[in-house]
Amino acid sequence: MSAAPIEPAPARRNLIVLLPLIAFLALAALFYFRLGSGDASRIPSALLGRPVPQTDLPPLEGLTRDGKPVPGLSSAALTGEVTLVNVWASWCVPCHDEVPFLDQLAKDKRIRLAGINYKDQPDNARRFLNRYGNPFIAAGADVSGRASIEWGVYGVPETFLVGRDGRIAYKLVGPISADILARVLMPEIEKALAR
Repeated sequence: MSAAPIEPAPARRNLIVLLPLIAFLALAALFYFRLGSGDASRIPSALLGRPVPQTDLPPLEGLTRDGKPVPGLSSAALTGEVTLVNVWASWCVPCHDEVPFLDQLAKDKRIRLAGINYKDQPDNARRFLNRYGNPFIAAGADVSGRASIEWGVYGVPETFLVGRDGRIAYKLVGPISADILARVLMPEIEKALAR
């Protein structure tokens, strides 16, 4: 006659059943507090304080501003004045939302606005800018996305603040909103203008 198997105590059995749930909740809390609670627009960039990447993008075909062709974008043109470089695409929904704020920034004569059109069709990009207005003094077509990778772009839209010295002073990930413009971007622009 064999002995009956020994059953674990009810409290211990409950702990064994709850252990995977407790582990999952602990991991979820860790991810939330380490990743979810931060400001996604403040993703660090290895390029901050460094010269802008070597860039030589052709102009967006057929794009004009004030009746004149808009030039492409080169790193050499990003010195001498404080410049915002906005990475955008016509297929990007948040890019549509930030256009009024780009227009507002384009009216500030202390800064220049340049654009990198990311993996877009020229006709779609021109239609986008014709629909909303072209805030850019220069707009380079990054058809392959290679230049944007060199800039450290995670996705569109992203905006880089370039100082007079041609160095990246600030990087904003995500669309410009009224709150971001007032609370984050304008103070960074003021700091760049003061240098």
